[in-house]
Amino acid sequence: MGKVAVRVAVVCGVAVAVTAAVVVHRKMKKLGKWEKAMEIVKEFEEKCATPISKLRQVADAMLVEMHAGLASEGGSKLKMLISYVDNLPTGNEKGLFYALDLGGTNFRVLRLHLGGKGRGIISKQFEEVSIPRSLMTGTSDALFDFIVAELAKFVAQEGMDFELRPGRQRELGFTFSFPVLQSSISSGTLVRWTKGFSIEETV
Repeated sequence: MGKVAVRVAVVCGVAVAVTAAVVVHRKMKKLGKWEKAMEIVKEFEEKCATPISKLRQVADAMLVEMHAGLASEGGSKLKMLISYVDNLPTGNEKGLFYALDLGGTNFRVLRLHLGGKGRGIISKQFEEVSIPRSLMTGTSDALFDFIVAELAKFVAQEGMDFELRPGRQRELGFTFSFPVLQSSISSGTLVRWTKGFSIEETV
């Protein structure tokens, strides 16, 4: 079934459901039962709601597990690794930024031009590149040479609106979506490959 057929089926289904709801509503209103039905729905909703106190208990228990996981290897059921991310964006960031995301059979490259407070994202470009299967089990040099070459091609496509001011360098954030034991914000040791990658020399 094609996308168009699925959309038509969904639209028809929604239309039938809405029509049925209107018909039921009119009939029940005529019979004076609408208020009673709403009371039942409200009671059901209240009984199904998770109490705030229970949500706080879950959040507190999770926090304890996270701290235990960070304190020692195997100290928690949660697998925790220190990220060294000690602050978040403020919205005042200005300039040209690149992001590289490696975490599966594709990697993504993103270029953002940020305008700072009140201006947000001025422009952005995005590209997704498939990683050849041979590189996922080959050598680390071959894999990262391929990524660097694709990134260089992407950088070479910068338009005039992305021109850097003299003295400024391009800034890149790298999301490496594999278990890594980090020693700083920009360095670490790969614990193991996942998602189809198996380059033993890198672990």
